[in-house]
This record gives sequence, structure tokens and C-alpha cells, in this order.
Amino acid sequence: MNCNGAGGGRGEGGLLRLQVYLAHSGVASRRACEKLIAAGRVSVNGIVVTGMGTKVSTSDTVCVDGNLTQPISAFHYIALNKPPLYICTSRDTENRPLAGDLLPPEIKERLYSVGRLDYRSSGLIFFTNDGEFAARLGHPSSEIEKEYLVEATGLIGSNVADSFLSGIEIDGTVYRAREVERLGRKALRIVLIEGRNREIRRVFSYFHLHPKSLCRIRIGPVRLGDLAEGGSRPLTGAELEALNNSARRG
Repeated sequence: MNCNGAGGGRGEGGLLRLQVYLAHSGVASRRACEKLIAAGRVSVNGIVVTGMGTKVSTSDTVCVDGNLTQPISAFHYIALNKPPLYICTSRDTENRPLAGDLLPPEIKERLYSVGRLDYRSSGLIFFTNDGEFAARLGHPSSEIEKEYLVEATGLIGSNVADSFLSGIEIDGTVYRAREVERLGRKALRIVLIEGRNREIRRVFSYFHLHPKSLCRIRIGPVRLGDLAEGGSRPLTGAELEALNNSARRG
């Protein structure tokens, strides 16, 4: 359904601020929704709204970029073991396989990935329709650890681990790992905090190394464990609580 024209009227009770309504609809975090409103991308009953004081109810027709949004009745928090050669975006112009297509078919709501895991990498990634949860975990201040196992095609010199731990500047950006442990002549265990885009691959490339495999085995307190490649499971209540606590501490 699109939003070309007026929709339902404004209800009498259960009014929510527009940015809260959008966040409850899984659009994004409240702060990000405020930016969408200010940019003129949100309409209520066919009228573009840019003010933060607007309140709406479930009988109103609220759209973002012309697409209808509705409050979510059930939030999902899914851990997925992404195989290599799957992409985490909701669509791909190159028609590569989508990680989201591996989610359980009984979940009808649109879920989106939390954080980055590039096309060639594998391992643990979260999917959710809770914009607030995704924003908390994805914000740099959360400082949630991500742990990886990396195997290179060639021998890894000791200078790689030392440089990564102390911080190495590449093209004006400093990359620094929290932990680096040698597992063999060609393998490392690496713990990151910020997890910049393609961080490990950029550092390896700087030392003329190429990852043969790169697998994320942990996000904060949640471990990949024995989850099969391509498999998924709901996050437990204890895991969700621990993740939220970790993000708040950050």
C-alpha cells in the first residue's frame, strides 16, 4: 500500500509522538526517525510532516518515502550463521544471494541486519525488526566486542598482530584491535570494538596478506557456537538482556 492521498482519521486515544510511532514500526531508532521527519520524508494522512510535536494513532495513515508503516505487534531477534558469498542488504543489484532469505519462513515481518558482515565473510550476525535495539548495538559508543577467526593464504608475520594491537594508520584511518591471538602460522583470533567497514581485510591487505576465511564467532556475550552454516535461532532472553546491558555500559 502507498500513501498517495489521505488515509484514516486521527484517533482519540492512544496517541504517540510521530517519531515514537515510527520507531515502534521498526523504521529506525527514535533519533534516526526524527531526522527522517525533519527531512520531509514522512507523511501523515497524505500530508508531509516536519515538526516533532505531531502525534498519531493507529487509525492514521503514516508513510515514509511513500511506504506505509504500521506498529509492529511482535519483535524478532535472530542470530544467523551467514555463509560466505551471501550479502546482508535487503536487495542487491547484482542478484547475489541474500542472507535474509535464510531466515525462518514463518517470520513474515521484514527484518534487517544489525552491523556489518561482508559478502565473502561468514559467521554470526543479528537480524531484527526492532529499530531501537539495532541502534543501541550499532552505535560506536556501545563498544560491543566482535570476535573473529581469520585464516590467511600466506604466513602471518608477528608485526601484523603487534601493529594491529598498537594501532595502524591506513589511508588516514587508524585501525586498532582489542585482542589479537596467534592460532597458527596462518591463523589469528581477533577481537574488535568499532568494527569499521572491512577492517580486518584492509589491515591484511596492508601487509600483502589475503584472508582465506574470515568468520565472526561472537558478538558481545552471544557466541556462534554449533549453529550450522545458514542456520538461525532466536536470541534468548538472557542474551538480549546481556546485549542491552553491554550497550548501556558503553
